[in-house]
Amino acid sequence: MTKRIILITGGAGFIGSNIAAELTRDASFDVVICDRLRAASLGKWRNLAKHPIANIFGPEEVWPWLERRGSEVELIVHMGAVSSTQEADADTIVNTNFGLSRDLFCWCAAHDCRFIYASSAATYGDGALGFDDVQDVEFLANLRPLNAYGWSKAFFDCFAVRQAGRGRAPPQWVGLKFFNVYGPNEGHKGVMASMARQMWPHVAAGRAVKLYRSYRPAWADGGQERDFVHVGDAARAVAWLVANPKVSGLFNLGSGEARSFNDLAEALFKAAGREPRIDYIDMPPTLRDAYQYVTQAKMERLRAAGYDGTATGLEEGVADYVQGYLSGPDPYR
Repeated sequence: MTKRIILITGGAGFIGSNIAAELTRDASFDVVICDRLRAASLGKWRNLAKHPIANIFGPEEVWPWLERRGSEVELIVHMGAVSSTQEADADTIVNTNFGLSRDLFCWCAAHDCRFIYASSAATYGDGALGFDDVQDVEFLANLRPLNAYGWSKAFFDCFAVRQAGRGRAPPQWVGLKFFNVYGPNEGHKGVMASMARQMWPHVAAGRAVKLYRSYRPAWADGGQERDFVHVGDAARAVAWLVANPKVSGLFNLGSGEARSFNDLAEALFKAAGREPRIDYIDMPPTLRDAYQYVTQAKMERLRAAGYDGTATGLEEGVADYVQGYLSGPDPYR
């Protein structure tokens, strides 16, 4: 039997739905979604409404569905996770982000099915050890994530690398350490949406956006830097991996460039045709000692594997997001 199904867990979410949009362009695959849509007013169903997906079911159905249709599945793209850094229940985080990931990884290994999953730049913690996507268990074990979400992702990265070293991995396995992703289809995320999405209502209303003051002399107020990556770039990278089944391993997925929150705010105001208005506020004392002042993805490993996609510049990406989605009547891709 020819395997022509791609299963995307978390496929109605932000990154997952953009991946679905990219992969449904290839009519030779059936793209199946595993996710919860929840309240219709939340809008997650709209993330999928423009794309010819083949089926959708809830997470509680994943194992019965795989029992019935697993022989037809070519690839699982595992984006489903507890992604909130504010989730208080560590058991829930670990059971989902590690336990389910582990079980799907092992299922894929046993059933000759490829596996691509979402890791996170949160695995790097405060960045003291840098942002090298080294595929080495000792290096990974020395990382110190700042929250349970980051730890759960680092925990699974270690598991995947260890299993691969023992010859127990799926025929293709890829962990993608996403940096600060922004773009359409994140309206349901609330306080966990990108800073671009959170700033937008203030920019649209002509109000000042609020950024943190700096507590380090090397950075100006609002000068703290992040690697902002457009979600379209992330989705295209996944599509490239789908088309290149011999590529496996852990890889950073960012733009490769660190830009400041000031830059982001100014790009939003420019895209809206407004003069920048930024107010600087005190950082909560609980954040000051652990706050990351810079993140920047090293993209050499993915490039060395053959990926040649061009990163969308911050100003270009923000203009696309604002003018193509946020400021119009239909903010969904």
